[in-house]
Amino acid sequence: MSPRTGRPKIENPMKERITVRLNDESAQVLKAYCQQKNVDKAEAIRHGIDKLRSEIKK
Repeated sequence: MSPRTGRPKIENPMKERITVRLNDESAQVLKAYCQQKNVDKAEAIRHGIDKLRSEIKK
């Protein structure tokens, strides 16, 4: 039998897809952040979610 081909499985796959509608002001803030930090929109949103984690009461 030949070895398995294709991409290797990653440890923490990103399976959730979220669609968000933004007003002009929020879109401009996101765009400015992405340009300043040189990240794409998805990565910027992940950074925001990480910051929200500290506000969750346990």
